[in-house]
Amino acid sequence: MDTREILSLTAIIVCVGIFIFRRVRKKKLANIEKKLAEKHGAEVRRRSIEAIKRRTIGGENLIDYGTYKLSKTERVKYTLLAASIIFCVGIIFYDSIIVSSIAACLGIIYPKFKRKDLIKMRKDELALQFKEAISSLASSLAAGQSIENAFRETQKDLKLLYPDNDTCILKELNLINRRVENGEIIERAIDDFAKRSDVDDIRNFSDVFITCKRTGGDLVEVIKRTADIITDKIEIQQDIRVLVSQKKFESKIMAVAPVGITVMLKVTSPDFVAPLYEFGTLGPIVMTVALACIICGLLISQKIMDIEV
Repeated sequence: MDTREILSLTAIIVCVGIFIFRRVRKKKLANIEKKLAEKHGAEVRRRSIEAIKRRTIGGENLIDYGTYKLSKTERVKYTLLAASIIFCVGIIFYDSIIVSSIAACLGIIYPKFKRKDLIKMRKDELALQFKEAISSLASSLAAGQSIENAFRETQKDLKLLYPDNDTCILKELNLINRRVENGEIIERAIDDFAKRSDVDDIRNFSDVFITCKRTGGDLVEVIKRTADIITDKIEIQQDIRVLVSQKKFESKIMAVAPVGITVMLKVTSPDFVAPLYEFGTLGPIVMTVALACIICGLLISQKIMDIEV
């Protein structure tokens, strides 16, 4: 290789390095800006929720659907569950109680991820219940009732659908009706509910409702069309969940299958896999790479199938 080729290769490497460095730096700055924006948005939302609780009778019991505080029992339960699973996986892949015990300590961070899942589950449940509520509301308005009476009738209708009084939508409708009876305007009650719900469909309905009330639009027709749009969107989301549920189950089976095969080999042919458990050799490294591939594959598959509408 002559001097010209060396210089050309060096120039290419330097250019590629500069390009990668700039891309990484740009992405890092974008992530920092995104985190700052999210932090600012969370702070604004927190202050808004606190203001809602202060001006509402019994506001300390209001639910903020964008947050979820795990009880001590839940935190211990999820930590022990995650630690137990990690310990078992550690025994299967490393055959070492010490390594498995150290790895099991990672279970302490699982409640943080579980809390996000619980928030999402509760918001999805609220959105589904809201779909039924807005359909009933549109029917009551079409029958000629006032908006205040329509909300009361909606609460009665949903009690037949959800007999449990602790159902989120029943609590919210009861709160809206009670605030209206106490002399508050219904727009504020609905807006407060929308802010606490942290659900796009409910916020959109609140914006449409408030705008229509203030501008004197055809409230019956607007709510009917809004109800149809929200209902269609939620039904599409449900259809997508049904379609991908099988694939999600298959991805979990594919992630568990290598673990099952490893257990089978350990039981039926312990001498065959013994070199993989000898520390000081490449065996544990191979097992670590295999475990990392399984985890990455599971995370990627779940991310791909997390479809938003």
